[in-house]
Amino acid sequence: MKKFINEFKTFIARGNVMDMAVGVIIGGAFKAIADSLTADIIMPILGIFTSEVSFADLSVTVGGAVITYGNFINAILNFLIMALVVFTMIKGINTFHDKAAALAKKKEAETPPPEPSAEEKLLTEIRDLLKEQNK
Repeated sequence: MKKFINEFKTFIARGNVMDMAVGVIIGGAFKAIADSLTADIIMPILGIFTSEVSFADLSVTVGGAVITYGNFINAILNFLIMALVVFTMIKGINTFHDKAAALAKKKEAETPPPEPSAEEKLLTEIRDLLKEQNK
């Protein structure tokens, strides 16, 4: 049991877990923004074209059961907004990483190789002399 607890402590102390926790918290806060954007801005604008004030009020009664398909439309729009934001964030991060890698590669190509040390020069001379003697 003690080994299990120690492994769990090690797992929790890793930076990735903390990063993930921050991501979940920020994602939850961003969901509220996406919900508000959908309910307060996008839906009223779409309602102008469909003569519906709110999609959340759209429903149909089938056999005594009320199916509120308007809420489903709201959920789909929220998902699409969240997916678009995540896609653009990932695309931006990948572009940044690609540019940083290209810059590092360019910098590496521009940097001349270091001068050989005195030992390396001496060993090179010895090697060349031995090659000449063997010929």
